[in-house]
Amino acid sequence: MQQQIVEVRVEDVRFPTSLQQHGSDAMHPDPDYSAAYVVLETDGGRRGYGLTFTLGRGTQVVVCAVEALSGLLLGKTLEDIVDDFRGFYRLLTSDSQMRWIGPEKGAIHLATAALLNAVWDLWARVEGKPLWKLLVDLSPEQLVSCVDFRYISDALTEQQALDLLREAQAGKAEREQQMLQEGYPAYTTSCAWLGYSDQQLTQLCTDALANGWSRFKVKVGAELKDDERRCRLIRQMIGPDKTLLMDANQRWDVGEAIRWMSSLAPFRPLWIEEPTSPDDILGHAAISKALAPLGIGVASGEQCHNRVMFKQFLQASALQFVQIDSCRLGSVNENLAVLLMAHKFQVPVCPHAGGVGLCELVQHLILFDYISLSADLTNRMCEYVDHLHQHFSSPVVIRNAHYLPPKDPGYSCEMLESSVEAHRFPHGRVWADLSAQGRR
Repeated sequence: MQQQIVEVRVEDVRFPTSLQQHGSDAMHPDPDYSAAYVVLETDGGRRGYGLTFTLGRGTQVVVCAVEALSGLLLGKTLEDIVDDFRGFYRLLTSDSQMRWIGPEKGAIHLATAALLNAVWDLWARVEGKPLWKLLVDLSPEQLVSCVDFRYISDALTEQQALDLLREAQAGKAEREQQMLQEGYPAYTTSCAWLGYSDQQLTQLCTDALANGWSRFKVKVGAELKDDERRCRLIRQMIGPDKTLLMDANQRWDVGEAIRWMSSLAPFRPLWIEEPTSPDDILGHAAISKALAPLGIGVASGEQCHNRVMFKQFLQASALQFVQIDSCRLGSVNENLAVLLMAHKFQVPVCPHAGGVGLCELVQHLILFDYISLSADLTNRMCEYVDHLHQHFSSPVVIRNAHYLPPKDPGYSCEMLESSVEAHRFPHGRVWADLSAQGRR
């Protein structure tokens, strides 16, 4: 634990996914899945890897924010950090000058996530455990000491969090064995990106069904008749008993969301994800109330800034499904706060994981949630997309549409050096070749 951080490197790494319209939705038709990728070096020769997810342009802004915050890590030992992880989290998020460009939101918070993800990765590597196992093995007192309860104590106190974790100790070993044997249930978003043709959608659904998938998400929100056709197609393919999810990616106003989803209700979606602005808590509450008689829940969280907004969503009964994100919130520390609040309010957590590296990271959090906190799989599932895993040293393993718990030490953040070199923006080989071809 006496590993002193002596260097912080950050890279702008981008993948040209827009060329095949992977990740396309009603608000983001041409995403290039990207990351601000962090490597911590210690004086003992250990490394910690972290990242935050972006969509291409703008990654350089997050890289600058990482560089601005990195001085707060240099010279610290891992022991310094984890012995007062709540204090270190607050140090990064409450710098008296840099917090002005947040606080705890936007590019500066994405940078915080990248750095803290690297710290958690380093801690897990030093302990010789995958991150989910590190978390499962921490005592309730140690877990709670990582959480900043400032601004959320009216919804969840430190003592209440301790009580929830202590109550979940019963059966924890059995749940861990269950996850090791069966894995955590997943749903796929890879079949129905908005830019895919009907032929492509049909082929991908056929393949997914053959591979055991039973939960499917379709992107909606660009044009109602087109949505009706695509939802009818996918519902006919998957049959009446499998789960269909819909995602509008913030496309609609509140009234428009209610009208649009009323038209799509015959296809029986379990939820509509991000129906309106991710900041509109009362709008989500109004949509939730209107769609409840139709049996449609509301899901959101991938662009929810921080634990305070999640607190208000839960207090307002504005979400029926909480979608944490491993890189939007302030790393594991803040995700622990949201997991604890969701459990107190009895709202299932179904993480967001579309994007480079997000599946690798968030699998650890949802495994911890089930084993050490929620002890429930009812209406719970973790998103999966099948793109770009080959660029990681410890890629996700899916079997029978379930995430199998990672075995390698760390937070599964490490990219292959060859992938970083090839996709470094703008001079990596992939981008240089595209530029030479006039495609970028």
